[in-house]
Amino acid sequence: MKTDARAWEEVANSIEFVPAAYSSKTRPESAAQEMLRCGPDDIETLIAAGLPFDVQSGVRHFDVNDLYNLGMYSGRSNTQPELAFRMLFRFAGRPVEDLLRPKTWDFKVRLDCVECGGTAPWHFEAPDAVRFGGAATDVVAPTRASEKTAEYTATVTTTGARTPLVSSELRRLTRDYLAAGYRWQMVPVAMQADYQLVHALGSTSCIAASLLLAERFREAGHRAEAKRGWFCGVLGGALDLPHASVEVEDDDGVLKTVDIAKAQLAARLSANTEAFQELCLGSVYNKVIPSTASGNAAFATHGCGSRTPVHVRADIRSLR
Repeated sequence: MKTDARAWEEVANSIEFVPAAYSSKTRPESAAQEMLRCGPDDIETLIAAGLPFDVQSGVRHFDVNDLYNLGMYSGRSNTQPELAFRMLFRFAGRPVEDLLRPKTWDFKVRLDCVECGGTAPWHFEAPDAVRFGGAATDVVAPTRASEKTAEYTATVTTTGARTPLVSSELRRLTRDYLAAGYRWQMVPVAMQADYQLVHALGSTSCIAASLLLAERFREAGHRAEAKRGWFCGVLGGALDLPHASVEVEDDDGVLKTVDIAKAQLAARLSANTEAFQELCLGSVYNKVIPSTASGNAAFATHGCGSRTPVHVRADIRSLR
């Protein structure tokens, strides 16, 4: 599909590309064209506008986060990122009552130590749905020391509850963040932990937003921590995106969840999502499985000594 070269230049100028220190250029040019539904001339325009690339075996390669962000902000409606995110948020315009009922998931996670240094024990930050009224049964954890791969499986039940923020200060800080105009972008997980850099670029993301908001909540005198988890029920399994939210103790003594990035995305990607956006500001809903991992921690480690992060791939499917 031929697109307007000037428009692609404007899209490139509207986003922040991943800095070289955090960039991993693994997508060849053919994959970039497929993701963006564009042609070779459009790739040349994007490169001229600053899209970073590496040449590997004579082929230009790009960071998948840069490609996602270009697609998300292209306004073309047919790029892979736009189609994926519209599907991701179809539920957000529906009645929220369905998000408050108990829901059961077949939870499987594969752990890969891609540059394994030998047999060693695994540590996995497991689902922790119980702290918000859920449960985990039939758990098979990677307790045995092994090389390269391991798996965690469980049946996880989540549920929702309306527990809106009651603290006027927490609500003000949340509104201030939403009104600050940060641009949501796909950001590498390692970069998201550098949340001051992400926000200095005018950007935001699940983990970076949660880390910054938790800091502001603590400065206001509230016990708060960014926590990681999984967003479930997309495309038959889990869309492999990092997810995080803030868990904060409100003035009523109840632990609340502020899912700030999902509120931002729902407002941007779907019409008539006000009820879901409000649910994100204090309440819990059944499409998120919380974990024991803090906001800037890895989901899994392998004690083999390898410095390469463990690759974590979730496959989470709805049972009922």
